[in-house]
Amino acid sequence: MPQTETPGTEAAPRIRLRWWTELPLILLVYACYSAGRLLARGDVTTAVDHGLAILRVEKLLHINAEHPLNRLFTSEAWLGVPADFWYASLHYLVTPAILVWLFRSRSLRYRAARTWLMTSTFIGLIGFTLLPTCPPRLLSAEHGFVDTMAQYSSWGWWGGEASAPRGLGGMTNQYAAMPSLHVGWSLWCGVMLWRHGRTRTARTAAVLYPLLTTIVVMGTANHYFLDAVAGAAVMGVGLLLAPLVTRTADRLRTASAARVPSLAARIPAQTTASPAGSSTASSTVSSAALPVAAAGTAPTASSGTSAPIVSGECQTSTGERIPRQRESRFGAGTEPGASPSDAGDGAPAAAR
Repeated sequence: MPQTETPGTEAAPRIRLRWWTELPLILLVYACYSAGRLLARGDVTTAVDHGLAILRVEKLLHINAEHPLNRLFTSEAWLGVPADFWYASLHYLVTPAILVWLFRSRSLRYRAARTWLMTSTFIGLIGFTLLPTCPPRLLSAEHGFVDTMAQYSSWGWWGGEASAPRGLGGMTNQYAAMPSLHVGWSLWCGVMLWRHGRTRTARTAAVLYPLLTTIVVMGTANHYFLDAVAGAAVMGVGLLLAPLVTRTADRLRTASAARVPSLAARIPAQTTASPAGSSTASSTVSSAALPVAAAGTAPTASSGTSAPIVSGECQTSTGERIPRQRESRFGAGTEPGASPSDAGDGAPAAAR
């Protein structure tokens, strides 16, 4: 009895990804994200109002953990300086490193993971646009926050404006605090390490990296606790939407491929199907053209046969330049249209 597959369990067609197409795609997405983040500058007054509203909600719920953490990082340089380096650099290093690791060793999982990350990033960009938020470090001093990036700026390459390199603070949007994609990206990295890492070290890093990143963004006064919660929520929404994005991309790829005519469709049908007898006619024409040799050129013997010896006793027919020219071209009895009686050596060549 023939076996049949259960509907919906057929293997999906695999798309082979290449690094020279993936790298420009990732760079393009990040460039669009950075440009959109920069352009999504909201009104400063509105951003401050949003920040204060978040702080009031946290105090009401007694979850404003950024206050004690910020005081600790401010008073203890051995905690504050590494935290600033963590905030300013690790998301640029760890996230691409895990993408490369997945691409090289977990290629079957890479596309889904990459789509999840990109989808969530664009959702975060929507949050920056709709809800510009002043981070705790930019609130007035009466709210009790200290900008550790500015306090320890002499230790690193950053200036007093977020984590941007010194002198480039104007190239970043300091009010893009809600949601915290530092936390969102670190959560993505943790999930990838937990699901695809095979060692205890990978599992430990999967837990510690997003947890420590959450502590760092609050202790450096770059984000509220609710910013971190929103970053995790954005990754959750991105995870749900990633299959839809993948299917949409596959449909667009299939539709664009269908519009490109195949090579067979470009060739007219009459050139692919030869009429009956056309091969015989073409071979006859080709054979008839062979005896017309260029003046002064000697005939070339076919493979496997020896060229006939031309002697002075042989006579040429009218129109022949070489004695027995036909025999040297075709061999005995192989001339098209020759009768069996013309095969002998003594048979005179027909006059033209």
